[in-house]
Amino acid sequence: MFKKHFYFSAALLFVTAFSGNMYSQNKLEITHLTGDFYIYTTYHDFQGEPYPANGLYVVTDAGVIMIDSPWDAAQTKPLLDSIEARHGKKVLLCVATHFHDDRTGGFDELKKYGVATYSTYQTYELCIKEKNQLSEFRFNADTVFEAGGFKAETFFPGAGHAPDNIVVWFPQSKVLYGGCFIKSTDSPTLGNLGDADTKSWEIAAGKVKDKFPNAKYVIPGHESWLDGQGLEHTIKLLKKYNKKK
Repeated sequence: MFKKHFYFSAALLFVTAFSGNMYSQNKLEITHLTGDFYIYTTYHDFQGEPYPANGLYVVTDAGVIMIDSPWDAAQTKPLLDSIEARHGKKVLLCVATHFHDDRTGGFDELKKYGVATYSTYQTYELCIKEKNQLSEFRFNADTVFEAGGFKAETFFPGAGHAPDNIVVWFPQSKVLYGGCFIKSTDSPTLGNLGDADTKSWEIAAGKVKDKFPNAKYVIPGHESWLDGQGLEHTIKLLKKYNKKK
């Protein structure tokens, strides 16, 4: 399959964690993952409680590469400011892993500050249909974004949590960013199934496991990633759900 390449020079800097007020919808947490990788977590009200969503970014000497945006514009500017304050760098680009607003809700704000936003064409079309924010640039096939020694490889395994969900693999550091395709072991259920295809999801999760068997860090779209067992947990949840179904 053809892979389009985007090139940026890269160098590595150190940042520390930042958090806002506890239990605030505007709370922002930035957690060091490994090397030059950081997980940022923002919150959104769900049934009266703050619900976390994870995104990822990588620091380079040319700027910052981000996977997924915060929920909305109000959360996006503080994230950009926090990153720039700690790294002295601006965000170069952001890639959405599917069309829901916990992945694309900050796209308009990112574009306002010169960040190049990317999604698959399928995600773009679903965003149009659902009146969600649109990426500036689109790609069709699995795509490799290169940043001075880093490779971020997108992979579409098939429909799952959403019909358009992709995962992103960083081979040098063995980081697998799953977005909402992967459930945290903190989650006892598959969560929001409004756009899900659980039969396809089970098959697709097996494809991801086979393609990236040596993943050292596995990042779900919500809740904790610390035990690295999110993909296996997701497969177990799917098997249980599909068996009952």
